[in-house]
Amino acid sequence: MICGSVSRAAETLYAFAMPLDSPELEAFYESRMGQVARRLISRRLREQWPDLSGQRLLGFGYATPYLRSFAEAERALAVMPEGQGAVPWGTGGRVQTALIDDQALPFPEASFDCLLVVHGLESVDSLRPTLRELWRVLTPDGRLLVVAPNRASLWAQLETSPFGHGQPYTRGQLERLLMQSLFQPEAWDSALFMPPFGGGRRSIRAGNAWEKVGHRLWPGLAGVHIVQASKSMYVPAPVKEARRRVLAPAIAGSRSRADIPEHALDEAKQQD
Repeated sequence: MICGSVSRAAETLYAFAMPLDSPELEAFYESRMGQVARRLISRRLREQWPDLSGQRLLGFGYATPYLRSFAEAERALAVMPEGQGAVPWGTGGRVQTALIDDQALPFPEASFDCLLVVHGLESVDSLRPTLRELWRVLTPDGRLLVVAPNRASLWAQLETSPFGHGQPYTRGQLERLLMQSLFQPEAWDSALFMPPFGGGRRSIRAGNAWEKVGHRLWPGLAGVHIVQASKSMYVPAPVKEARRRVLAPAIAGSRSRADIPEHALDEAKQQD
């Protein structure tokens, strides 16, 4: 009896951790709750990017509900990882969606001015290779805008929420991940303070009220983090590694004394 309960609990946890696929996300955004969530998040995205005229925009993950907010962009494409699946999206009768290998994007370097990542970081298997690919296709002065589930929120805890599947993040985790992938976070925001239930009764007016109160009273409990980042063009010097190369031989004896540079010996003597 106990073994059966543990097994069912493990299965529930595994299902909860699995990211949603694109058809499931599409169904959420067609629901009343999804429509309200999209409008609330889109408003915050627009504040970060008020005008994308003449810009080439790429949406990664399941970003199509938000790409339509940037109709003025010169070009807008959506790519979805193979594991997530794809659903058709486009304007003017043209399909602008592609199913891709997230570690080998089918674009030349510096192809896009703006990258919008929604339902992306929580669903891919290898984050850093994927982020390096996004870095590669972004222009040197381009901008990355990420929407990621907030680990502290109700939206990340409930299976009925699309942000309750896959990997949620604290702000610190998301910041470190971006910086380690050569992106520099520059502006932070958040959205979705309303609880992720009672969808049939949700209205944009009620959602706006929740956003206003939430930003003022409990800013750390928003459903999603929104962060804008720029492309870093240099790799920070590994300070700790450099210190280890100088000091480790004298302490651990991992190199012979003859291999140690003369200036390093002098520095070691001074420190002693």
